Amino acid sequence: MSSPVIPQPVTVVGIGADGWAGLPDTSRDALRAAHAVIGGERQLRLLPAECGAERVPWPSPLRPAVPKLLAEHAGRRLAVLASGDPMFYGIGRALAETVGPERLRVLPHPSSVSYACARLGWPQEDTEVVTLVGRPLASLAAALHHGRRLLVLSAVAGTPRDVALLLSGRGFGRSRLQVLEQLGSDRERRLDGTAEDWPHAPGDPLNVIAVDCVRDPAAPRLGAVPGLPDAAYEHDGQLTKRHVRAATLAVLAPAPGELLWDIGGGSGSIGIEWMRTHRSCRAIAVERDTARAERIARNAASLGVPALRVVTAAAPAGLAELETPDAVFIGGGLTAPGLLDACWDALPPGGRLVANTVTLESEALLADRYRRYGGELVRLAVAHAVPVGGFTGWRQAMPVTQWSVTKAHGDPQASPAPAVPEAGERA
Repeated sequence: MSSPVIPQPVTVVGIGADGWAGLPDTSRDALRAAHAVIGGERQLRLLPAECGAERVPWPSPLRPAVPKLLAEHAGRRLAVLASGDPMFYGIGRALAETVGPERLRVLPHPSSVSYACARLGWPQEDTEVVTLVGRPLASLAAALHHGRRLLVLSAVAGTPRDVALLLSGRGFGRSRLQVLEQLGSDRERRLDGTAEDWPHAPGDPLNVIAVDCVRDPAAPRLGAVPGLPDAAYEHDGQLTKRHVRAATLAVLAPAPGELLWDIGGGSGSIGIEWMRTHRSCRAIAVERDTARAERIARNAASLGVPALRVVTAAAPAGLAELETPDAVFIGGGLTAPGLLDACWDALPPGGRLVANTVTLESEALLADRYRRYGGELVRLAVAHAVPVGGFTGWRQAMPVTQWSVTKAHGDPQASPAPAVPEAGERA
């Protein structure tokens, strides 16, 4: 009877553009001792002949291949080569999720971000990093704020040109770009220019883009908190307006890593601004109208959150296969049979539900749920100053009734509605 194969620890070695010469003895010893080394073809070419291990290039796509490759080499001394720091936007994450952190031995190398900040004299803690490796170019837009410094991890040699075009199209054409190639090697090169007149042809694919953000004076200013100007959205009138939107996001209370269902997405503003609060926030917009669903996707890309998922379906039928949400917002379709109950049932304990309406029929539904489940029922009223002849007066927008509630732990219902004070009693 053969003995079972005991999985060996996986050693992950970070390597820089300077190759073998830049590795410390610990990393070199690990590579020499390995039976097999897995890595990208570029990294594997950096190894000298004295590393006699079998060299296994990653297939494409990489992520699905990780479990299979590790299983094929179980019982052997296995090393994985990675660019720079394997735990910083690198293969280390996939490996930790596959074999568990206790089976990893990570030997990091300085990352391209560390090198770039050293060359530029930028404090790393004050520099935001955006990766475009395997991610849409549009995701950069959410990080654009006047005066901020960004380091953009390039996907290919042409990424700097694409970044310059995006900056120019988003009103940041005056931003200074510095492209740092082959950081840490004897082939380092720096290219300089502005986004609006970027003069350089695509160079080395191993590059990092440093951006000094400068907003054009005529470009709209988009802040970092909910309540973007209504003009930031393409819409057909189905838009949660700015002040109500800010109040709605406040009670939805997004936190890193959480998932929102935005039911009756309209123009997508609630889901978009939920995702803009933190790069790990996720949202699913459910919209039955095809034209509006397409518009939501365009707005999401324009405002830097292209990962927002749009489901073109009517609710509640379109909710059946969705991942469990942390919060639900209902901005339309409240009177659809079963919608409120389906959203409530989908929430886990501690999940939040917020619903807005301007109609009496939907308001009656929210008042009923408020009596049953508690929470907070408020009316939001906004008035705008407008010309009245040669003077100025107030124009009242339609008041919005809003119900917000948190599902109680250990109980399918939330706390009951608070008692209404009797006449003469202090509220």
